[in-house]
Amino acid sequence: MPDLLQSDNQAAVKRQAQRFLLPEAELWLWKQWLPAQKSQHYLSRLQQELDWQQPQLWLFGKAVLIPRLQVWMGEPHCCYRYSGVTFQPQPWHPLVWQLTQWVNRQLNRQFNAVLLNLYRQGEEHMGWHSDDEPELGDAPDIASLSLGQGRRFDLKHKTEGHQLSLLLEDGDLLLMAAPCQQFWQHRVPKQKQADSVRLNLTFRYIKSAP
Repeated sequence: MPDLLQSDNQAAVKRQAQRFLLPEAELWLWKQWLPAQKSQHYLSRLQQELDWQQPQLWLFGKAVLIPRLQVWMGEPHCCYRYSGVTFQPQPWHPLVWQLTQWVNRQLNRQFNAVLLNLYRQGEEHMGWHSDDEPELGDAPDIASLSLGQGRRFDLKHKTEGHQLSLLLEDGDLLLMAAPCQQFWQHRVPKQKQADSVRLNLTFRYIKSAP
């Protein structure tokens, strides 16, 4: 896989990726892909300007508020359903569109939708899951960009007991290459020591509606 080049408005310096070759999965991690000054700019703008929501999902037969804020954004056809709720995409915010184009160009992908999750403090989290909804296709690639305070990111194999924990810090870009979602789950656990904001953007490709 080629080295990731920094975005057009940054110095054209190649950054080496860390590769994690796991049983039935492959991860690529670029540390500080987005420099700190840029990251803080995007974090501040997006935190203030997006229409953040805290929807209810159906878990174990009960409607519960998700333990974080989120925005689903993308092309008009990119409806997304999980945990019993269908989400209609918000129109592109210019900064999210720009980040998506950078990620696409530099990972050679065609992501057309983004799930943004805002964790305001360490009690806010995301439980174990796989991004394997039907609209993502049989073997989706998922890219993840972290802004703000670093948080632990856990992965576990669905059947074999393998586990991996990564610290995703400000500006880090992670690619979970296919078939990771088929065989692995991931989460962002509670971390009491996390006392400031983390914003995570996960980039996905959803096929056009028939």
